[in-house]
Amino acid sequence: MQDNYKLGAILALIGAVVGMLGFYLFTQIYNPLITTMVNLNRAHEGQSVRYTFAVLGYLTIGAGALWSLALYGFLTRERWAWMLGVIASTLSILAGFFPAVPAMDAKTAPVTLAIFVPNLVLWLALFGVRKTDWRIVVLALGAGIAFTLSFMDGVAPIAKFHETLDKDATVNALYLFAQQINWWASAAWAVFIFALVARKPWARVVGIGAGLLECWGGYPVGILNVLEVKRFSLFLPAPLLSTALVIFLMLPVGRKLLDDFARGDTQR
Repeated sequence: MQDNYKLGAILALIGAVVGMLGFYLFTQIYNPLITTMVNLNRAHEGQSVRYTFAVLGYLTIGAGALWSLALYGFLTRERWAWMLGVIASTLSILAGFFPAVPAMDAKTAPVTLAIFVPNLVLWLALFGVRKTDWRIVVLALGAGIAFTLSFMDGVAPIAKFHETLDKDATVNALYLFAQQINWWASAAWAVFIFALVARKPWARVVGIGAGLLECWGGYPVGILNVLEVKRFSLFLPAPLLSTALVIFLMLPVGRKLLDDFARGDTQR
């Protein structure tokens, strides 16, 4: 089906402008938020901000560049422009959402929602540029939530690692090793989303792998936090959602949906 290149160009232009705004916002909030955390006697969370916000800032700037390239692609009616838009908006959604969490926790303005909200709208609007089976859109959205939550489960261990230094050697090591596993799972979920909407026949296997990877990294962090706070942990939704997605992708109905979509047999 032919892409709506005019709509795509408008979306890409908006995405590029939001990317520029994101570049500015991260330079404004980075050091002040670290200082705020230190002043609140939460230096270990300041360490988390120091590393994580740098990564998210890189994603925001890179996504802005991708939106610029997508704009050129839409203007010259290139099919690859749509996928660049999906990649740019997906990365920007993560970069805009997570920084709002520690900002609100520190009673400061969650200004990066100005990146998150427009890119969520742009992500959904891109499926108007290229018509896609609504079941695939819902599955990609669910994987996008898992992508974001898995990244968050990789952020918490950074603070916990610094907090448990010289306290409990085993727990400290657990946070160290779980941290990257969760980020690898987050990256794998992103690859799954891109492969899924691009109709790649190997997308399902990547999704199963992403979910299993998050289970290995997410459940230890979540269960350890439950034992610590004596209530349901906000680190458990990532592995729980990943478990549900893995089960769906393993079931015949999930396999058939992805196989049919890869062959172009599903309804629009």
